[in-house]
Amino acid sequence: MQSSTASPTHPSGRTLGLGLALVSAFAFGGSGTAAKPLIEAGLSPLHVVWLRVTGAAVALLPIAYRHRDAVLRRPGLLLGFGLLAVAGVQACYFAAISRIPVGVALLIEYLGPPLLIGYVKFVQRKPITRGAAIGAGVAVAGLACVVEVWNGLSFDALGVLFALGAACCQVGYFVLADAGRRGERPVHPMAVSAYGLLIGAVLLTVLTRPWQADWRLLGGSVVMNGHTLPALIPAAWMVLVATVLAYLTGVISVGYLSPPIAGVVANLEAVVATVLAWVLLGEHLGLPQVAGGLLVLAGAFAAQISKPAAVETGAAGRSGGATEVVAGATAPGSAASGAAPSGTAPSGSTASRAVGTAQEGRERVAAAERGVSGRSSRTSRSD
Repeated sequence: MQSSTASPTHPSGRTLGLGLALVSAFAFGGSGTAAKPLIEAGLSPLHVVWLRVTGAAVALLPIAYRHRDAVLRRPGLLLGFGLLAVAGVQACYFAAISRIPVGVALLIEYLGPPLLIGYVKFVQRKPITRGAAIGAGVAVAGLACVVEVWNGLSFDALGVLFALGAACCQVGYFVLADAGRRGERPVHPMAVSAYGLLIGAVLLTVLTRPWQADWRLLGGSVVMNGHTLPALIPAAWMVLVATVLAYLTGVISVGYLSPPIAGVVANLEAVVATVLAWVLLGEHLGLPQVAGGLLVLAGAFAAQISKPAAVETGAAGRSGGATEVVAGATAPGSAASGAAPSGTAPSGSTASRAVGTAQEGRERVAAAERGVSGRSSRTSRSD
């Protein structure tokens, strides 16, 4: 089953995708604020993660049963999503907020896009644009301000490392959410969310040993910025809103938007979390952290919206004819480039391939001009 019924390039589809991505960002943004009082009450960060993921998995059991064929279609995808996008990112993030402020942890987590660019550049050895490189550099500079490296890392070093781990796992969230709707056996995004949370719950059960936690704490009260409230209130919010609603809307939105665009909208999560932590938890950030956070968000934004190098080359050379467009849209030395071997005249089939590739190049350029690039998601997200 396809991930969406409307074309991602259709205005109504983009509007729906944007709305879902906004809901997801706001829902995810409240997770740390809801979880921190539970951690301070005595639950370990990993046990809070287990509660969040397992509660959401139970809530999504009907969806998992309805899409049970997904297990046979893409088992590797579901396992990877559960390991990285659920268990990995949540465990690292919650471990981070137990040691450093919620806003700082999320700002560091949003180094994910620059980390992805580094992976594409140095591991996959694919070209990246100047704008993407500059955006990554700005984000790293912002991180230096957030953690105040000039003071010898004023925040807990282990907490910062956990937040960086969450950033790495966050990359997998967008990569795998996009990969699920591609290929010969696409998986419905609701199935990706449901089975990802189920697999994440199983993995976290083995890791956290939840039977060792004192769950009687949930029947008592917690303190949030000096105010006492029942522990079940932040627990329920964390499970139903910050997990079930957040994952469902977030994964579905990637089907209507490209992963880079969905990632841009997701940056609002850091803003929401910082504001909520300020209002509800009393966590105030200094001027260097605020300025650094803005740099991290700006850098991540620039890195994600930059067009891939191949599309930019094709767009720059389109006035020079189809040959230059093909050069920009096709990898150098590929069989589809239309170039005949040295000393050999182009055959009819080679010329036909060149014409076809030229048409494909023009279509990609047109897509880039409309602001929707299918190649962008494949290149930058490496599915």
